[in-house]
Amino acid sequence: MLIFLRQNLTFLATPKTGTTAVEMALKPRAEIVFAKNRKHITALRYANKIAPFLEDTFGLRPPSVAVMREPVDQIRSWYKYRSQKRLDGNAFSTKGITFEQFVQEVVSDDPPKRAQIGRQFNFLTDGKTRVMADHIFAYETQEAFLMFMSEHLEHPVELAERNISPNLDAPLSDATLALLREVRAQDFILYDAVMEAGGHLHSPQA
Repeated sequence: MLIFLRQNLTFLATPKTGTTAVEMALKPRAEIVFAKNRKHITALRYANKIAPFLEDTFGLRPPSVAVMREPVDQIRSWYKYRSQKRLDGNAFSTKGITFEQFVQEVVSDDPPKRAQIGRQFNFLTDGKTRVMADHIFAYETQEAFLMFMSEHLEHPVELAERNISPNLDAPLSDATLALLREVRAQDFILYDAVMEAGGHLHSPQA
């Protein structure tokens, strides 16, 4: 998470949406940086804990901006990321299983460590019905996100590729896709809402 006090804006780092590239590009301009294990603070925690602190301390309550990725593609990104050689032999490694198996583990009642990846819906909402991020941009319409950040930070924002995962075939059967869409229906509904809003869902919290 990056907090820009001068520009009154907070960037929330939704996992597997290109956040490392954003962090590397914008970290020098942020007054407050949450990194490593504290990088992925949820929109709900930001709204309930950090935003009130900023308001009390600095007299500011920066609106939050985040990115959401198409749900299947985001899970596929986790699968590829955890197939890296450096994770060989680790409980988080996905090497040796197919994407089909991975998705089935993700939606199971007791997923193994490698399939414990969280949900974008839970990251961006209160876990029920309320969207907690002021601005959500679709990962697939990145130009709009970059334009928004450039305008608000008053500086051109360009991203370099970071954390590039192995290039693997990761097909998914219709049956498993249907199961995923059923179990994680809220993620797909939220993503559809972002896309229906032109790739930028504005939900003011103030």
